[in-house]
Amino acid sequence: MLIEQTKARAIARVGATVGGEYRLDALLGLGGMAAVYAARHRSGAPAAIKILHAELASLPDIRARFSREASIANAIEHPGVVRVLGSGEDLDGTVYLVMELVQGETLETRWERASCRLEPREAVHHASALLDVLAAAHGKGVVHRDVKPENVLLAAEGGLKLTDFGIARVADWAATHTGKPLGTPAFMAPEQAGGRTNEIGPCTDVWAVGAVLFVLLSGEPVHPARTPHLQMIYAATQRPRSLLAAARWLDPVLARVVDRALAFEVAQRWPSARAMRAALEEAR
Repeated sequence: MLIEQTKARAIARVGATVGGEYRLDALLGLGGMAAVYAARHRSGAPAAIKILHAELASLPDIRARFSREASIANAIEHPGVVRVLGSGEDLDGTVYLVMELVQGETLETRWERASCRLEPREAVHHASALLDVLAAAHGKGVVHRDVKPENVLLAAEGGLKLTDFGIARVADWAATHTGKPLGTPAFMAPEQAGGRTNEIGPCTDVWAVGAVLFVLLSGEPVHPARTPHLQMIYAATQRPRSLLAAARWLDPVLARVVDRALAFEVAQRWPSARAMRAALEEAR
């Protein structure tokens, strides 16, 4: 019921003005924390507006995490990160970010258009670009923690951009030590699904990229489950199956790269995003 109410409120906002300057033209996406709109500044410049859900805006920790997305994303200084242009709060309590509007489609939409299975060459191409962005983020002490096809944008003019750093972890930001697992169950590493925040690091994102490749190549999640809750339990407690178990037609060399990324123990995964990217390039 709450999800339906949130969606209804998000749709009803289309046509409204935010910050006295941006008209919301269309709803682009709806996530667990916020809604994203295509918008236009009164000057005519296009933008994307991300609005925190009203039921979350009153929660200090969530509000702080949302507001710091601008500084986190812009500090990475990589062309593959969606730039945040500004932020604000309206008198009615609306909390929002102003972001660059990327023309194109999400990796999830591309995967769906391909009948939920990408050719290995294309999947590896996107994963390699994604790992390059993550390597830059990790170099700044930022762990994304919500890497998934829905958060990867394929720009119409070419290139890939990663968005939604709202729950990213900065190494020295103590407020992330809440013990609460944040992210999307199908792409959560064991330590993240289990709420072991002291173990979360760059290899958590490496696991997520492995999960993204698993889905893109096989059409199935790493841990099939009836509900997201069960999926999170499986992620926290069960070792992943090999990619070849779900996609026997794939090159074993490529499958081994993905399998290592999905190792249950952090120490057995690729040690960094750059290391996994090099292995993918060699496999390709």
